[in-house]
Amino acid sequence: MSKRNRMPGLRQKGGIWHIEKRCRYATGGWLRESTGTSSRNKAEQILIRRLAEVEEESRRHEVAIFTFEEAAFRYLEEIAHKSSADTIAMHLDQLFPFIGSLPIAQVHDGTIRPFIEHGNERHLSPKTINNMLGVVSTVLNRAARVWRDEDGQPWLRQAPAQISRLSVKGKQAKPYPLSWSEQDTLFQELPRHLADAALFAVNTGCREQEVCQLRWDWEVQLPEMETSVFVLGADFTKTGTERVVVLNAVARRVIESRRGMHKERVFTYQSKPLGKLHSSAWKRAWKAAKLPTEPGILKGVHNLRHTFGRRLRSAGIPLETRKASTHYSAAELDELISASESIVSRGRTETPNLMLIRQHSEKTVGKVSEMKKGLTKKLG
Repeated sequence: MSKRNRMPGLRQKGGIWHIEKRCRYATGGWLRESTGTSSRNKAEQILIRRLAEVEEESRRHEVAIFTFEEAAFRYLEEIAHKSSADTIAMHLDQLFPFIGSLPIAQVHDGTIRPFIEHGNERHLSPKTINNMLGVVSTVLNRAARVWRDEDGQPWLRQAPAQISRLSVKGKQAKPYPLSWSEQDTLFQELPRHLADAALFAVNTGCREQEVCQLRWDWEVQLPEMETSVFVLGADFTKTGTERVVVLNAVARRVIESRRGMHKERVFTYQSKPLGKLHSSAWKRAWKAAKLPTEPGILKGVHNLRHTFGRRLRSAGIPLETRKASTHYSAAELDELISASESIVSRGRTETPNLMLIRQHSEKTVGKVSEMKKGLTKKLG
């Protein structure tokens, strides 16, 4: 090789070639180090390789690369106070083996496909799979629009790819409201902690996580009505709005039986808060009670909410009464309590066309009016 064609940036010292070359990617703008060889050709090869390595290392520092697992854990930290956090954590736990180690920029329909195929093999419903895919979309959207690295750059530099959902048309499992005899048989098969929670759910219409998250400090005593209610904050309801849970006689008995078992949560198991009701124990009890197990029939805890709704309809409770869920006057609260009591009598709620007829005495109306201001203040 002639001298004029030799690569600049090498200097020989003591028979060994040293790199001394300007490089904007190197610290201080210079790359200075020994090649460890006395061969000019080898030294030039080493220089070429080192320039490429320094440039690549610099680029990695410029663009922080976050994995889906890192992004998912940040999301969980942000929603830890919400009632849905436990369910979302379970969804993510199933997603991690498939996409957890991937950079978030590489999470798309193609890389998620193995997870969907695995879910189909496990006979997960399209709705369940879609719920998990929805969590993926939420994490990616936050990475692109909300989260920033130390340099103020978004975790995901480009808009996330849209995650396709599965079609659920004609595949949604049908609810299975329980008859009274089916309820009795099922609850007898449940362990005590689940039986209590299930009995509360079927008498209040609460969703699974609303029951699991129920706290004693949410209880508001109503001495004039000889009862109490639970106020669920917006962060703990599926609809994101505050809701008052009224108690009929059965729900009150459940609450009193749980009082004092735990300082914070109402429903617990072995002194720990319940994470879910649809557990292996629930599945065993459902099967032991000889309830439907064929595909297309809902077998989970949500059937308790459907049962509650059917019994209210059978008692003739108007839709607007059953759906009221934000702020109440004392009179409205009294109406809700009356509606809740209407499903306690088995004979009444077995008759679909029965209408609720309840006359308020002047004395009762007077008591309700007197406590209206105080109750409204308590309920915010």
